[in-house]
Amino acid sequence: MKFSLINAPIIMVFILLLLLNTPVTSQSFSMDAEKQAIKDVIQQSYVEGLQNEGNAKKIDAGFHPGFNLLGIGKGDNMWKLPIYTWKENAINDVTNGKKPRKADDEVTVNFINIDVTGTAAVVKLEFFVGKKKTYIDYISLYKFESGWKIVNKIFYKLPEKEE
Repeated sequence: MKFSLINAPIIMVFILLLLLNTPVTSQSFSMDAEKQAIKDVIQQSYVEGLQNEGNAKKIDAGFHPGFNLLGIGKGDNMWKLPIYTWKENAINDVTNGKKPRKADDEVTVNFINIDVTGTAAVVKLEFFVGKKKTYIDYISLYKFESGWKIVNKIFYKLPEKEE
């Protein structure tokens, strides 16, 4: 195969396109890895550790000590529940025989959206107890030196369906 000056511009454009595409491709692989790490933290610490098992080690591994669950009350009132209180309640559920949850009331989640910008992330997910979808959760995370940690959660409780 002979190299011709006529083909040179085509080859140069092809090489340039390859070089320009490389950072985007590696960045998307990196973003996929970050999103998977976030899913893993939520699954292990929130779903399994806090909701299903009452496992303090799993909870501590994924929740920042400054975490707060935020909710709304009547009128314009808002309440907050720090992770140390929520964790204590989950551990008490183990002591009282309410956890680990059984298959018919086990918590599962469906990830709807994971939005990551640098070291900040917000996750929207559907929360199920057994087969019943009960909440839409909005979980905020920060990436610390030790990895992704859950720092905040707000939620919407789905209305009970009348039967």
